[in-house]
Amino acid sequence: MILLIGPLHGGKRDYACALLGCGRDELDRYARWDVQKLAAECEDLEGLARELSAWPVVIATETGGGVVPLDARERAAREAAGRLLCLLAPRADRVVRVFYGLPLTLKESGAEDA
Repeated sequence: MILLIGPLHGGKRDYACALLGCGRDELDRYARWDVQKLAAECEDLEGLARELSAWPVVIATETGGGVVPLDARERAAREAAGRLLCLLAPRADRVVRVFYGLPLTLKESGAEDA
């Protein structure tokens, strides 16, 4: 599985299409995106991580930067998203941060896990 992370509207889906050789209309066959929203509603993050790791590509919008929300639900959703990414990153063959459409590989298959 390839885990793509980055800011909102940072080019993650376009990069996924280039990796997979598909169009945006076909992406839902090969990738799950907005998984940070799934984490916010999930009681079992470990199970969700197992389920998501079966997909060729998983795409998540980074939610941890900036001002911490005052709303408790928003803070909990942000925490769940971060925890989900911590569960997905070790399972991924590759982790790529896409920022302004530019990919930065954080982990490659065979690299040591921290």
